[in-house]
Amino acid sequence: MTTVTVIGKQACHLCPTALGIVEQVVAELPDEIGDDIEIEELSIEDDPALHELWWEKIPVVLIDGEFHAQWRVSPDRLRERLESK
Repeated sequence: MTTVTVIGKQACHLCPTALGIVEQVVAELPDEIGDDIEIEELSIEDDPALHELWWEKIPVVLIDGEFHAQWRVSPDRLRERLESK
């Protein structure tokens, strides 16, 4: 199972866009890849450690806990990364 984590917060204007891109890319992947991906949404408002690490960089996308993108998510780059797992 691959986990894609989107870290953001409520008042972030880029966060819904980042999450939407992640959801769209995963939905468009072949079933054998997409069915093995879990999307997780976390808020820096709920976790002081996340806030300390990422508050200036949200939205942040992690793949299996490893940094993938911040601020803006490239659908092509995300798709390529997920297909190569």
